[in-house]
Amino acid sequence: MTTAPQPASQPRPLWQPGQDRIAGAQVTRFQEWAATHHGAPAATPGDPATSYADLHRWSVEALPAFWQAVATWFDVRFSTPYETVLADEAMPGARWFPGATLNYAEHALRTADDPERAATPALLYADETLEPAPVSWAELRAQVGSLAAELRAIGVRPGDRVSGYLPNIPQAVVAFLATAAVGAVWTSCAPDFGARSVLDRFQQVEPVVLFTVDGYRYGGKEHDRRDTVTELRAELPTLRAVVHVPLLGTEAPEGTLNWSDLTTNDTEPVYEQVSFDHPLWVLYSSGTTGLPKAIVQSQGGILVEHLKQAGLHCDLGPDDRFFWYTSTGWMMWNFLVGGLLVGATIVLYDGSPGHPDIAAQWRVAERTRATVFGTSAAYVMACRKAGIHPARDLDLSAIGCVATTGSPLPPDGFRWLHDSFQEAGADLWTASVSGGTDVCSCFAGAVPTLPVHIGELQAPGLGTDLQAWDAQGKPVIDEVGELVVTRPMPSMPIRFWNDPDGSRYHDSYFDMFPGVWRHGDWITLTSRGSVVIHGRSDSTLNRQGVRMGSADIYEAVERLPEIRESLVIGLELPDGGYWMPLFVHLAPGATLDDDLRTRIKQTIRTELSPRHVPDDIIEAPGVPHTLTGKRIEVPVKRLLQGTPLDKAVNPGSVDDLELLRFYERIAHDRAK
Repeated sequence: MTTAPQPASQPRPLWQPGQDRIAGAQVTRFQEWAATHHGAPAATPGDPATSYADLHRWSVEALPAFWQAVATWFDVRFSTPYETVLADEAMPGARWFPGATLNYAEHALRTADDPERAATPALLYADETLEPAPVSWAELRAQVGSLAAELRAIGVRPGDRVSGYLPNIPQAVVAFLATAAVGAVWTSCAPDFGARSVLDRFQQVEPVVLFTVDGYRYGGKEHDRRDTVTELRAELPTLRAVVHVPLLGTEAPEGTLNWSDLTTNDTEPVYEQVSFDHPLWVLYSSGTTGLPKAIVQSQGGILVEHLKQAGLHCDLGPDDRFFWYTSTGWMMWNFLVGGLLVGATIVLYDGSPGHPDIAAQWRVAERTRATVFGTSAAYVMACRKAGIHPARDLDLSAIGCVATTGSPLPPDGFRWLHDSFQEAGADLWTASVSGGTDVCSCFAGAVPTLPVHIGELQAPGLGTDLQAWDAQGKPVIDEVGELVVTRPMPSMPIRFWNDPDGSRYHDSYFDMFPGVWRHGDWITLTSRGSVVIHGRSDSTLNRQGVRMGSADIYEAVERLPEIRESLVIGLELPDGGYWMPLFVHLAPGATLDDDLRTRIKQTIRTELSPRHVPDDIIEAPGVPHTLTGKRIEVPVKRLLQGTPLDKAVNPGSVDDLELLRFYERIAHDRAK
């Protein structure tokens, strides 16, 4: 594999944390404490990069000691003690903290036990009116206690599945925490998912309770979902109860329970003490080429992983307000709720990211005084293209960190965020992070004590033995390789639902390198310890043996003002040839003429590689995405290879099926 040559001298960081930030960071204090109590390496004075590198090395070489330190540092409450930290580290099938019992919801709500914090906000909820409504810790705890008792009264028992067809509203958090308190298994979809998409997910797990809304508000309009709910009820025969959340103010349909009747009884929460590996929730892969994978993660595994991520990597604590733009159909919602574990206030926004204009998310951050603001790389790039100045025009002085995920943040995105806040005199930490639904966490990303380099994630996460491997399974540095994790993480799936022999789980991650998690991304681990994400390895562009991630193409091409979005596909042809088309969705008023085609090709030739200049540049009516906003590359590749639409993609997994018909027509025309 090849990669761009490394500069002879160390590149200058875009941002460097100040000494006060480094000294005050929780990861700094954790290292000092773990060195005294758990055998971690002591920090190197005045050298945070070496300190973190040493801490990370220890965290993956001494997995049991590290995770025991995490559990102790964050005061994980085991109602029965564990026999050992890691009984078996084989992947798949690692056994964490056997013998231990605990409850996730108990940890998420323990701030309510603090008399000085009970009346402060646990949740801040905003819709498109941008009038934040607080839910205090005491109120959240009371609602969860009441609802958990009602779930038990309905007959919900540990291991039963409870589903939510809910937007990002406080009721979704209450329903999830009540489910966890009972020891049942939570699963959710956003209400913009159509009935078929929801049923593809929920029918796999056979829920006994369904929480639903009558509709939702998005883009200044009300969207009635009652007909969809009726269809869900008819197609989920295992339901014992349906709970109606009247977000649009309608009456509860016949045969349903009303939300307020279940959540207003003053009941002390009872937390079912379950084993460390007891299922907490089921998340779903995008399901673009078949039924979505139903990914099961554990109460204990998610608890310790999210404590580590929220506390040590995001540096969140009781004084923070944590906002991530997400929906209940994306793992980032589950990650956002994890902010409660460290006592942070979480900000819930239910609405369009771009209504009434592109600055909408920044206004939410302003009105809620968010300190850590998470969004998508695509949103950052859209703001840059729109030429807005959020930190100048709004009061974003509370924000200390902007984090991005969903796709790699291009270099121009790093520069734009940094410059936008610098012009307002702000010292912004930009954290590009990358992980996956599969672990509901980050493999690499935010470290508050390290510098930020343009186009790079700061470092692999603690306890994550992240490596880049070549095709022979050898680790490489400063070269592109497969993203692998060579030792287990507690939040790795305990199994897939309806995968009795584990074959689908094994084939998803462990088929290429037995016993090693292969995620399906191309990455570079730099000799400075940072990480570069190049895009999915299963849609890699391989021309004459030179591999390049699609993200590299998008970053270069979409810098051109005429290009709204793009999609590049590399297609191996039956005759041994290779066809690489670039589809471009143009900005309003732009025309794909010879001049623009020339500039696109010249941009790729000079900034990336002459071998990766596309064979054809084709104007497209749009770029298809999954329901969680990721570009669909592999199904389009299958369409172009002649696979029928109904076999190339699961129709319920895409945001606009008609767009795929355009790519199907391209394939048909080429086959003539």
